[in-house]
Amino acid sequence: MDKHKMYFNWSSGKDSALALYYLLQDKNYTIDELVTTVNSHFNRVSMHGLRKELLVAQTEAIQIKSSLIELPEMPNMETYENKMTETISRLKNEGFTHSAFGDIFLEDLKNYRETQLKKQHLKAVFPLWKRNTKTLLNEFLDLGFKTIIVCANSKYFDESFVGTVIDQYFIDNLPEGVDPCGENGEFHTFCFDGPIFKTPISFSIGEKVYRAYDPPRTDESVCKSKGEKYGVWYCDLIP
Repeated sequence: MDKHKMYFNWSSGKDSALALYYLLQDKNYTIDELVTTVNSHFNRVSMHGLRKELLVAQTEAIQIKSSLIELPEMPNMETYENKMTETISRLKNEGFTHSAFGDIFLEDLKNYRETQLKKQHLKAVFPLWKRNTKTLLNEFLDLGFKTIIVCANSKYFDESFVGTVIDQYFIDNLPEGVDPCGENGEFHTFCFDGPIFKTPISFSIGEKVYRAYDPPRTDESVCKSKGEKYGVWYCDLIP
């Protein structure tokens, strides 16, 4: 049976890493490219604030071709969708038929992704969809993955939380109402070791900063809100 040619929407975090791991075991697909949106103004991953140098080191360790979608500092939906359409059209012309994501619960986001891909006659795949997030996080750790918190919503966490490596203690002591995988935008991570990596990614912990934001204008924003300003703690990782 011929395998479907797939590209993976790589965020640099734990959900992406686990979803990619599962897909690499799936004989129905070949994963031929990792695609990541980056903020061209800061040279950082759009959702996570991770330096582009660490993203490059990460994808090189995974040993799958990677590409970047460069977005301005605060893209509106038109700019975002134009950039995405341009990339999807290029991938379709190169023979890709499927696109994979690490999403777990967000129905609106899933529907949006499927609708945009359907316009290009591509199919979306969600290997983690509707899985129990605590179970997923335990599986992630049991497989030998390692990940660190790079940003967190200040509604739930203070400065001390960012820069934390996720372990069993982390899982057992999350605040009430916080999803174990941060699926509601509570936090985001950088995955730096595990079975999909040829070698671990080396880094040191740098400055921690707080930033306040207006409500998100694209589905790729770091945290969701209901119209109010929100704050995010970031931990800079130094290559």
